Amino acid sequence: MIGNAEKGNKPKLLVTEDDFENQKFLEMFLKRNFDVEICDSEQSFYEHLKGTKFDVILMDISLRGNKNGLELTQELRKLPGYEKVPVVCLSAHAFKKDRDNAINAGVDVFLTKPVENKILMNTLLEVIAKKEITS
Repeated sequence: MIGNAEKGNKPKLLVTEDDFENQKFLEMFLKRNFDVEICDSEQSFYEHLKGTKFDVILMDISLRGNKNGLELTQELRKLPGYEKVPVVCLSAHAFKKDRDNAINAGVDVFLTKPVENKILMNTLLEVIAKKEITS
């Protein structure tokens, strides 16, 4: 595994989500299998990246501040060490064009809200496993 997961610890997950209720739910739900950190804006996103190497990122499209999750994903793909870190987009934006825009921005998987808990968990675990195989 990449990052901290290779040391036998839980994989590090950065949840980028602007809704407080969603943040709390995702943190409680995902902490069973992940070391979860939460951010809600461009500023807090980059603050988290400074000190930690994440194994996977869960990205919402709508965020606080000037940039959305797709813009952050595009920028992330240019950062050394983050070119291939899995990004799972979880968004209420459910049109085909939203999915296409997300894939074009560099996300690995596009999920729409609401998503079944099992599907979300399995998707996150699968993208990490896939990354391990190709690394």
